[in-house]
Parts: sequence; C-alpha cells; structure tokens
Amino acid sequence: LIPNASVDRRKLIRRAYFDLLGLPPTADEVEKFALDPDSEAYKKLLDRLLENPHYGERWGRHWLDVARFAESHGFEQDYDRPFAYHFRDFVIKALNSDMPYNQFVRWQLAGDEFAPDNPLALMATGFLGAGVFPTQLTEKEFESARYDELDDMTATVGTAILGLTVGCARCHDHKFDPIPAADYYRMVATFATAIRSNVELDLNPQATRDALAKWDREHEPFVAALRKFEQEQLPKRFDKWLAAQVARETASSDGKPEAAAPAWMVLDFEEAKSQGGATLTKQDDGSLLASGTNPDFDKYTFVAQTNLTGITAIRLEALAHESFVKGGPGRAPNGNIGLSSFVVTAAPLDGKGEAITVKLTNPKATFEQNTSSLSIASSLDSDPKSGWAVDPQFGKNHAATFEPAEPLGFEGGTKLTFTLEFSLNNKHNIGRPRLAISTAPRPVPLDGDSQRQEVVEVLAILRKTKGQLTAAQRMSLSNWYRTTDVEWRKLNQAAAESEKSKPKPQLAQVMIVSEGVKPIPHHADDRGFPHFYKESYFLKRGSAEQKFGVANQGFLQVLMRNESATPNESPTALWQVPPPTGSRTSFRRRALANWITDTERGSGHLLARVIVNRLWQHHVGRGLVATPNDFGVQGQRPTHPELLDWLALQLIDNGWRLKPLHKLIMTSAVYTQATDYNAANAKADPENQWYWRRTPRRLEAEIIRDAMLAATGTLDETLFGPGTLDEGQKRRSIYFMVKRSRLIPSMQIFDAPEPLVSVGDRPSTTIAPQALMFMNNPQVRSYAHNFAKRLSPTAEKSLTDAVRQAYLTAVGRPPSDVELKDTAAFIEQQTLTYDAEKNPSARELALTDFCQVLLSLNEFVYVE
Repeated sequence: LIPNASVDRRKLIRRAYFDLLGLPPTADEVEKFALDPDSEAYKKLLDRLLENPHYGERWGRHWLDVARFAESHGFEQDYDRPFAYHFRDFVIKALNSDMPYNQFVRWQLAGDEFAPDNPLALMATGFLGAGVFPTQLTEKEFESARYDELDDMTATVGTAILGLTVGCARCHDHKFDPIPAADYYRMVATFATAIRSNVELDLNPQATRDALAKWDREHEPFVAALRKFEQEQLPKRFDKWLAAQVARETASSDGKPEAAAPAWMVLDFEEAKSQGGATLTKQDDGSLLASGTNPDFDKYTFVAQTNLTGITAIRLEALAHESFVKGGPGRAPNGNIGLSSFVVTAAPLDGKGEAITVKLTNPKATFEQNTSSLSIASSLDSDPKSGWAVDPQFGKNHAATFEPAEPLGFEGGTKLTFTLEFSLNNKHNIGRPRLAISTAPRPVPLDGDSQRQEVVEVLAILRKTKGQLTAAQRMSLSNWYRTTDVEWRKLNQAAAESEKSKPKPQLAQVMIVSEGVKPIPHHADDRGFPHFYKESYFLKRGSAEQKFGVANQGFLQVLMRNESATPNESPTALWQVPPPTGSRTSFRRRALANWITDTERGSGHLLARVIVNRLWQHHVGRGLVATPNDFGVQGQRPTHPELLDWLALQLIDNGWRLKPLHKLIMTSAVYTQATDYNAANAKADPENQWYWRRTPRRLEAEIIRDAMLAATGTLDETLFGPGTLDEGQKRRSIYFMVKRSRLIPSMQIFDAPEPLVSVGDRPSTTIAPQALMFMNNPQVRSYAHNFAKRLSPTAEKSLTDAVRQAYLTAVGRPPSDVELKDTAAFIEQQTLTYDAEKNPSARELALTDFCQVLLSLNEFVYVE
C-alpha cells in the first residue's frame, strides 16, 4: 500500500478548523494560510486553534455523547433537570484549560471528595447523575429502581472511561470478558449512597475573593476609626459620665438610685391572643413563648398601656428558643418566620378620643431574607404574601424597629394595640415575640436594650459602692454606655453602612451527585422513596428480591495488580482513603477514582488507551480499536496495538494533557494525507484500516448547523449557561437543551444520539429527510437569507465578486470558471422569476436561492 501525499493547504486548514473548533475558517484565514511561506505555519495554526474557546465546545460534544448527557429524567413524565447544564459547562471549561485527563476523570467520579471547595469539581459530578430515572414509582418498585440507577452509574463508568461492558455482569458473570458478577456488585457498592442534589455554589469564587479583598481595603478605615475611638477616647468619656452618675446617685435625697432611662422599655401586655389557638406564655424577660397549636396562618393581638409620651420608636423582637426547629425564631418546619403585616393603633386611656392607626416609617431589621418581598419593609405593605423572613439565619435572635411618623403618646396615658399577621407561608409564625418602645432621640439602636436590666442593677449599687465597681460590672456598664455616646454611634453607623456594601457571592443552583445532601424531589417522595439504601447487596440474576450478602466496595480483579497486599488486607486498600472526621461522604468514589487512574497497579493503563483511541477516532475517522466503548473480547482488536500503546504512553508522559496529543496526531502523515481514491489500494484494503488515504467524513449534526451559522454571519459566540429548545436560537448547537422526550429534529435527522446510554461512535447515515431539510427548513432559509445580505453586490463589489466570496466562505475555495458562469446565469434567471421590475427584493431573493443551494452542497456538509 502506498499512502497518499499530503493534502493542499486550503483543505488542510478546513480539516483542522472543523476537527478542533467545529467551525469553518473565514475566507481571509484560508487565503492567509494558503499563502504563508512559513514552514511552521501549520503547527502555529494548531496552537492557535487549541487555545480558541470553541475547542472546548467542539470536543465537549464528543464527551457528552460518551457521558449520555441530558437535562431531563426521561421516561413518560420526563421532568426537567434545570441545573444539569452545569456539567456541560464543566466539560467545556475543563477541556479549554487542558485539565489533565486523569483529573478530568477523578472529578467526574468524586470531585466533591477531591476538591469540595472548588465549584468546577462539584459540577463535574453531574456525570454520574446524567442517566435516566423514573420519577413516578410504586413502593414495590423503589428498590429495583435504585438498583437500575446504580447500574446506570456503574455501566457508564465501564463503557465511557474503561471501554468495558461492565454492566453485562449484572445478572451473571460476563459471558465473554473476565468480569465476574461479584466484581460488578463490588463496583456498584461504590455508589450506594450517592444521589443527585441541587446545591447553591459560587461559580466564580476568585471574583468573590477579589471583590472581598477590595472591600476589606475600603472598609478598614471605618473599622480603624471606630477602634481608635474606643481605645483612646471612649474610656475617658465613660469615666467622666460615670463620675457624674456616682455624684448623682450619692446625692439622691430619698436614698433610692435613679436609674438612667434605658434606650428601650419592654412592654408588659395586659392582653395577648392568638387567633389560631396557640398558647402564649409570658416569660421573665417580657417575651411571650408560643406553644401548642401552630396554625397555618395565625394572627397575634397584643395590648399594652404606657404613660410615656414622645415615643420615637417601636421594636419587635423574634427571639430564638430551644423548643423550635433549629432554634427558631419561627415555628415553621425550617425555623423561619413570615410576618406579613404589622399594625399599631393608639388610643388615649381616658377615653376622650378615638383610636388612631399609627403610620410607621423607616423599618429596619437586624437581618432580612432579601430586600424585596421578604424584607421588614414588606410587612408594612398590603400584600399578604410578602413580609419579613430570616432564612437562613436560624437559631438567632432577630429584631426590627419602626418609627412613628409623629412622636406618639397621649397625655394621661396611651393604650397600644399591636396586630401581627402571618399569612406569608404555612406555620411561619413568630415563636417568641417581644415588643418595646423608646423615647430616645432617633435613630434608636436596635440592640440598645440588651443590657438594660444589668444597667439598672449596676446603677442601683453605685450609691452603695460610691463608684467602686467590679471589673464585670464596669464592663457591662461601659458596653451599655457606648450605645448612648453620640460620637461612638456616629462612627459605628459609618462602619455599619460600609458593612452593607460587603460583596456577596453570586450563587447558582447546580445539579451534583454526592452523599449526605438533600435529594432532588420527585413524585415518588410522596410514597416514601428513600433515594438510596445504606447498603447494597449481591443480587441473583440482578433481582432486588434475591439478595445474598452485603457487597463491600471492590474493583475489577482483572485490572488490579496489588502484589504487596497481605492475605488479611482488602485488595482495594491500596486506593482507599479514610474519610476525614465529620465527612458527610464515604470516600468510596474517591477510592474508585484512585484505582481507575493508577497506571501501575490499577486500571490507568486502560484508561489512557481508551481516551487516546477516542482522540484518534475523531481525528482520523476510525479508532485504532473500532469499537471505542468496548475493548473487551466482543470488541474489535486494535489494528495497530503498538501505536495505541505508544500514544497512551505519550499521554501519560505529558502529564495526561490532551492538547499536545491533538497536535501530535494532527501533524502526522496519516492525518495530513489527501482523500484521493486509489483502486489498487482499495482492492487490497477496502475498509482503509491501514490508513492509506484520508476517508472523507460528513460533519455531525451540531457542526452542520454551527457551520451554517458561522458561514452566514449569524453565530452568537456566547459561551456557557442554560440551554434552550428554541431552534431559532443562534448559539452553538451544544447549547440546545437535551430533553429526552423532545430532541431537536434537525439534530436527529443527522444522527445525534438519544442520550440513554453511553455512545462512543455515532452512525453517519444518508437519508432523504436530510436533503429535504436543506430545501424546506425555515431555519436553513433564514441562514441563506442572512448569507445573501452579506453578499449583496454594491458599487464596489460586482456579482462575480459576491459569488466568489460566497464559495470561499462556504466551502473554502474559489469557484471554477464553469461554476462562476453557471451561478451568474442562475442568479439572473431567478431574478427574472421574482419579477425584478415589480419586486425590489428580487435580486436579494435570487441571491438567497443561490446561497441555499451552496449550503445544500455535499461539499458543505463534508469536511472536504
């Protein structure tokens, strides 16, 4: 066999672009490369392409096929997994960064155990949960469905990563490969407690760290000013105030201490009712503890009297208590509150006036769930489904203040009625409320009453001690005093305002697979589906009803070389890692990842062979092993075993980096040869398994569409984010949402796989609907129309120039003289057909027809 010579540069650049980016080069790029005299021009081109972010999109699609990636559960209901797309984004990012392939695999198996603080590592675990799962189950189906789920994880790891049909050993020892059923169930045990979960992650922790560092620098002067005042000025001011208080106490004529008025006066209720029937018990600190009935939507009414006038503020506290879930302060199942309405009325005690509804302003809270519908301000609006909530700050005391628009209080006394409504969410009633009022100058601090009782007691003994306080008494009094100091309050307010600008991480919901996390809910939950069972068992013929012994974690014996293991030592001990104290995960998946990537005593040598075979397959058209998902006895033997081994060693020796391997393959004589047909060679090697020529290949479904978008100038190059089912979207096809029951028709026509199992090699069919799509599909027509608008002749550009540009853009070569002549005649004929005299768009429509023909050429959907 005599191999073909190298292909010309115009074809070589298209080949490289489509192989690495899945997009065509521009006409200018083709011309520049074709005329570049640099002997290293091709290598430099490959370097540029490998650094292009579209590389990850192109090669990410190959891995998504292998990973059976989809964004819905499958089966009849096929509910969406709205946060599963993060796994797709992980794959693209990992490939673009040239993440070592062994790390790429480890993170997909156990990213949460290798790098729990890295959002990319957690996103990677979506690999395990990408398979199908029925979401409506009867109790009888629970356990069998869970074993099906574990089988999906185990079988996919086998085919996708090891190129072995491990799943065939579920019901019996593998009929062909040395994989006993016992080995299968030991691998299954790895995933026994792993479940899908939607968690909140900061997807850009570095940006958050940078923003926090910037904020720290800006915030520090405020903190420093407050600290300096507290150290240098506040003690002197306190001593001066204390001396005055001592003099005042010792000069008291009636012998009783005159305690300084506290910032807040806690109200003593003469009436406290729960409309829903909760029991409200008065506590020593003036709060009311709710117990007994906890209605879905309650209303509290509290009545108190006061002789104070000039009331400047009202404070509502929601206090924690051990009797509540998570300590409260609410009685909700998660400890939250939901105050939807807070109303205060005031009436004179002497009965000589009507009760008034107090207009409340300037609401503030120690914490609020958000600044819109779950804020303290929303407790004053008319919407019953908005109000004050405090998730996730449970187990803490919370307080809110309101200011009457005008100072409140009647001469002779005031009757205050407080109405608190809880209609925001079921059972979100405050469990331990307390109310207080203040006549202090505004703004009154939220926590100004925290040491009120201590202050009164301390002042009470000033007269006896003549100011000789204990250290503890002095500290308590000092802490209280600073809240009344004007300068301290000013500096503290400035620091607090700066604190409000503290950047918060931009959290996003991500579907991961881990252990000890909240499972993604589905319909079977209502029937008690446990999501996982703590132990997995050996099953007879794969039936969950025929268990015979607990299966402990293990790996495939045929891929273990652990000669150092002692007779009493587990053969898996070499790769197992004890979980850290308090870990919520078992670290079994990490052990599996360690074994899979161990090239000396584990299966790392096979791992390397499988992935380099996939690279060769996608670059050359056929794998060295033609069955990329099956390296077992039923798979085809490698045509070039020495080359397969050599490439695997090259990968390992280069730190498992894939980009150098791409370049190595793409600079080989095998890759760069022409597609010319030779009858003698074809007779000796009809399947071209010895690579005497480059076999022409049709582009895949996604790349055909992407090439149309690129050639017609309509491609939206935005990376990452949620996908869509809208066929009119202009982003790359990898960003179509993969919904199992609603696959994109244009993708299916060109053989995009159904994501049910790992697919290592797509078919490439030729069927009539493919041609019909190019002829009749409205999206194809719109692409052609946009293409035509780019080509429209102008004063500077003739029709011949436009046609030449179209060929260079679409198929990477200029038209022949015959093509140029025939195309000009076609466009003129179509212009007449559209009646140019009456239709000003006739020429554009004719150009659109030509562009649609050009996009429909075999030459467009084949690399060359």
